[in-house]
Amino acid sequence: MGNIFSDRISDVPRSFIREILKITLDDSVISFAGGLPNRDLFPLEEIKAATAKLLDESGKDVLQYSSSEGYKPLREWIAARYGAKGLGVTADDILITTGSQQGLDLLGKTILNEGDSVVIEEPGYLGAIQAFSIYRSRFHAVPVHPDGIDTEGLRRSLQDFPVKLMYCVPNFQNPSGISYSEENRRAVAEMIRQGNTLIVEDDPYGELRFLGKDKPSFYALVPHNTVLLGSFSKIVIPSFRIGWIVARPEIMEKLIIAKQASDLHTNYFGQRIILQYLRDNDIEEHIKKIREAYGVQRDAMVSAIREYFPRGVEHTEPEGGMFLWITLPEGLSAMEVFNKAIELKVAFVPGDPFYVNRKNVNTLRLNYSSVDAETIRTGIRRLGDVLKSMVG
Repeated sequence: MGNIFSDRISDVPRSFIREILKITLDDSVISFAGGLPNRDLFPLEEIKAATAKLLDESGKDVLQYSSSEGYKPLREWIAARYGAKGLGVTADDILITTGSQQGLDLLGKTILNEGDSVVIEEPGYLGAIQAFSIYRSRFHAVPVHPDGIDTEGLRRSLQDFPVKLMYCVPNFQNPSGISYSEENRRAVAEMIRQGNTLIVEDDPYGELRFLGKDKPSFYALVPHNTVLLGSFSKIVIPSFRIGWIVARPEIMEKLIIAKQASDLHTNYFGQRIILQYLRDNDIEEHIKKIREAYGVQRDAMVSAIREYFPRGVEHTEPEGGMFLWITLPEGLSAMEVFNKAIELKVAFVPGDPFYVNRKNVNTLRLNYSSVDAETIRTGIRRLGDVLKSMVG
């Protein structure tokens, strides 16, 4: 048939992480690769009860088509939760999406033209790199440090290029686990306030803080220049793929049009089940349980790294979320480490897919949320043995 594919899809690689996850289907492999919530913490019985109650009380209604914006009572619940945190958000400011990933795709459709400049964190979230690559944007990678994005690097990018979007994960960043300090956020907000750049603030992990204090959202600091993404995947269950976008009216109007062209609306039945669950259960208690578990698992990983990794290997110490970041000695390829680690039945994500213009890097991501503390210790010991054999 010849080449029938569009240029835009030909430019976008397969998800490196999804390919790695195929390797980890082997139960004998200890996987720190996926960004998976701990399935032992899913509210299984509560979801079963919510589903049965919903079908008993609403019957066929919940199986029908719905509005593109999403079920209004669910949007009202989300808006009220933001309100309790001091953010002035209404139900009309919220669009329910098929996970945060669709939010990124819809923003790409509505905002980006080919060649438009996008600031992205380095290292940055692979899903955002993939989503915006589809629209053939021009990436400007700005490094992240322990206290947030490099403000001088951001300033140069904003001065030198007509940056349309700045994508960031300021709370427990994927992949590094770092969080922007309040000082860093305010400095970024001041720069953004002076121009027309739109911050895409992706916040799937913000509820998962187990150390330190919450920091202000960009949506609070510079609301006119911020679009906020949220998700139930990390605090309830991921399989329903229910997320949302918070945006001002003129952006929301275009997002809804893009949503209608994409899938008409997000899974209505799933939206109704989630809301029924939220009404019948104490979400704060559930989130507290997740935080406590992830805090224990994070501590287990940090402790094991300190014990088993050789000198010269650096790591971040996240205050929440699901990931931490490893920096190996210069000249040591994380891909080579990965190939040897798989032989010892332990997996992680090498750093390469989190960069837009660097290959064969000496960094890697570890996930601690989906593995218990004992297994974490075993896996880190194996990985330590690999590193010791390669560091010398």
